[in-house]
Amino acid sequence: MAAAGVVAKCCTGRRFMDMESMRCSFSSSSPTAIAKQSLSFSNQKYQELSSLSMNGCGGDPRAPLGTIETRTFPVAPTPESAADRLNSAIFELKDNPPPVDSGIIRLQVPIQQHIEALDWLSSQTQNLLPRCYFSGRDSNFVPLVDYPNGNGNGNGNGHASSHHQRDKLVSVAGLGSAVFFRDLNPFSLDDWRSIRRFLSKRCPLIRAYGAIRFDGRADIAPEWKGFGSFYFMVPQVEFNEFEGSSMISATVAWDNRLSRTYEEAISELEATMWKISSDVRRPIDNAHRAVVLHQAHVPDQPSWHSSIEQALDLIRRKNSPLVKVVLARSSRIATVEIDPLEWLACLQAEGDKAYQFCLQPFDSPAFIGNTPERLFYRNWLKVSSEALAATRARGATDSLDLQIGNDLLSSTLVEPYKALRKLPRVQHLYSQLTGTLRKEDDEFKILSCLHPTPAVCGYPMEEARTLISEIETFDRGMYAGPVGWFGGAESEFAVGIRSALVGKGVGALLYAGTGIVEGSDPALEWKELELKTSQVSA
Repeated sequence: MAAAGVVAKCCTGRRFMDMESMRCSFSSSSPTAIAKQSLSFSNQKYQELSSLSMNGCGGDPRAPLGTIETRTFPVAPTPESAADRLNSAIFELKDNPPPVDSGIIRLQVPIQQHIEALDWLSSQTQNLLPRCYFSGRDSNFVPLVDYPNGNGNGNGNGHASSHHQRDKLVSVAGLGSAVFFRDLNPFSLDDWRSIRRFLSKRCPLIRAYGAIRFDGRADIAPEWKGFGSFYFMVPQVEFNEFEGSSMISATVAWDNRLSRTYEEAISELEATMWKISSDVRRPIDNAHRAVVLHQAHVPDQPSWHSSIEQALDLIRRKNSPLVKVVLARSSRIATVEIDPLEWLACLQAEGDKAYQFCLQPFDSPAFIGNTPERLFYRNWLKVSSEALAATRARGATDSLDLQIGNDLLSSTLVEPYKALRKLPRVQHLYSQLTGTLRKEDDEFKILSCLHPTPAVCGYPMEEARTLISEIETFDRGMYAGPVGWFGGAESEFAVGIRSALVGKGVGALLYAGTGIVEGSDPALEWKELELKTSQVSA
């Protein structure tokens, strides 16, 4: 029950501080009785945005859009004034439709204030869906974004004016989908091309945020149904947090061949903007605690031991090619109330050298996480990837921490270079690789080749994945799959570990896995699962 106890401590009711007046208000939901067996989340209702939003996977993936544009407006002093400028720009766009039958246009207004994207998302009190959040891990890999400094507008084609400032993008929050991409079949090259249709190197902040299942061939469990085999969204309304400033944007996308007209898209965008709050409030801690009713592991500890022995038997067979398999555990926690965004805010305390993410389609729980592992980062044709291996707890003292780290470094042979990546609770072996793509389509090949990694599946990959499908009795869903974003000039994906599915109908499902090799001890591997789960639940 260790994980449940930490969840109870972390997932609290919320008190907000108004950033302008500094006046505080308090809100909390009254408890609702839920049975341990039903494991309901709460009776909280979510409001769907973009009910007519188009699925971009339904068209010709090779047909170019009529226009892809970014229009940048002068800097606004506050979120309220930025929203006003954005609404005026949408009204003007409605009165002057482009003379093309397909396209995507992003309208963006920089804000002088620095506002955290997660605070903006948490302040949208109408529980609007779909929604997403993504925070990068290393500032060195965050793109520098150009936009006007208030001396004029962008020229409407994705380029900023000659007077501009350059800020590092820290995190992104989005509501509604100008266009989404989802299918029940495994993610394919045509699906990737369908997403790329809506992206352009000239418009760096038009991005598709989402995730892909660990195993697209496996049956989809009810809790993952809304995600399909993959789910990506280009947000209708987006909030960008920079170092020292912010930006709000609205995006309209249409394609007559997908039965989505320009008029319908603009009307949906207007409806969404009416529901957006510009009153950004900063959450502060309080002592209101959530009530954990029940916790159950799949597999439980006896079944876990049996699974490990089954895997070791196969590894030990004389003619078996299997060297390693990564087996996972799902921990279901039933609680009266868990706000996915509050939980994500708690994870930010663990966020040093890690990505934070949240992805929540309509009528679905939220997939949230705090993962340290990059799958790949692409900047034009340049690509970098990395590998994390082995997990050890951080030492209670500096000398013990150093000793544990040295033991890690001497425990394996890693080429070309190995180092330590230290997180607040654990540390891993780390190595990095770089390369150059021959052409843009190779991005899909890189994604397909890198996923699943040996760290979340095993080696050889096909033998390990087959054994996982035979042994595990729960659906991993997006856990251990790619999570991140595609952009025109850049893309970045992390591995969706240290993650949980939180929300309506499931309570909370926490996921963790551990690598099984010759000599693995089931009891020690169970302890490693507890250590990894503690990073998600704290």
